[in-house]
Amino acid sequence: MQMDLVRCRSGFLRVLSRLGCCAALGLAFLAHGQQPAAAEQAPAASAAVAEKAPAAPEAGRVTEAELKQLLVGKALYLRGNYLDNTLSFDEHGRLIGHAAQGSYTLCAIEIDKVRLTRHKVVLEGARYGLHFLGQLAVEDQSSSLDRVKITPKKKVVKITIDREMVVKATKVKVAGGKKGKKAVAEAPAPAEPSEAEQLKASIAATPEAERPADPNSITTTTSPAHASRMLRDAIDSVFAQGLDERMIAAMPDFWKLYYHAVADKAYYRPKDTAVLRQSAVDQKAALLTKFEPESNEFAQAKGVAGMALYHTVVDADGKAGEIAVGRPIGFGLDENAVAAIRKASFQPAVKDGKPVPVLLDLVVQFRIFNKRTGVVSPPEASDKPAEPVLPGPYSLPPP
Repeated sequence: MQMDLVRCRSGFLRVLSRLGCCAALGLAFLAHGQQPAAAEQAPAASAAVAEKAPAAPEAGRVTEAELKQLLVGKALYLRGNYLDNTLSFDEHGRLIGHAAQGSYTLCAIEIDKVRLTRHKVVLEGARYGLHFLGQLAVEDQSSSLDRVKITPKKKVVKITIDREMVVKATKVKVAGGKKGKKAVAEAPAPAEPSEAEQLKASIAATPEAERPADPNSITTTTSPAHASRMLRDAIDSVFAQGLDERMIAAMPDFWKLYYHAVADKAYYRPKDTAVLRQSAVDQKAALLTKFEPESNEFAQAKGVAGMALYHTVVDADGKAGEIAVGRPIGFGLDENAVAAIRKASFQPAVKDGKPVPVLLDLVVQFRIFNKRTGVVSPPEASDKPAEPVLPGPYSLPPP
């Protein structure tokens, strides 16, 4: 048996030696013929992977996830101090229509939901009131206020911002044929819709709830990056990420003076250096009329009451001049206090027989009113001696 195997092997080697290089080339050809099949399988596999991979967002186009990261759960403020709970803005961040305005202390916003559609972004959240806890401007501000939710349960603040629409560029055909060739008559191609026609058709095909609030003000662009930049700018025009410089610059002077003192960690000083201290005059200024500033529905609903301090310059004519918040209370009550101080009458200070301007500190009391009778709700009786009530989360029991 072994001899037979040896003879077969020897015969096979003799055949190969006769064939020589021809056999080697044949084997190489067979091996090469098997490679295209494997090569064809590789592109097919790559194509399958490409089909399964999610499509990447177009370069420069803003995404809903990006807007959620920017807005959801952040301590925002409404620029413009709008009090309505349904607000619409155009693509530049300008208010559409009219809305009541009030104190910035009633315009803190927290966004819960973001929905990005082709023509606008829809935001839903809640409104918060700022309740200051009694710190002076020179004291630590890290825990100087509470954000108290004032949007009722099952209610939301809804804000929409229109978007610039991205359209396809309209191709312009050049008249005349190619050089050196005779013009051949061709059937006229259907005209491409203009950018205005694309916008009109898109709005018409959009569900009513997703259409822009002001269709006539919408502009078009062929650049997704430009449309995204406009939307980001509009959002920045509607919201402030904290009390930034633009937000403070838009405040009334009595708030500006307070925040300047906070920034400088210094006590308020009147702009007019001729204003004297009460201790530097012969006869002190005095309040001639008693007053109690009005509260508001937000403060009453949340039980916000207590005392606040206001630095007031009493001019030589007995009228209030420059006013600065000294110890705020928030919830829109400081605006009411300043309005009441401006209506009050004062006896001017006197020095060397002449009326002079002086700085007078006024403490203002805010109270809780009984909803049924409309009278002041007295604090509960206590065996302890009475203490001054300062602003706090609930400085008096809610009604």
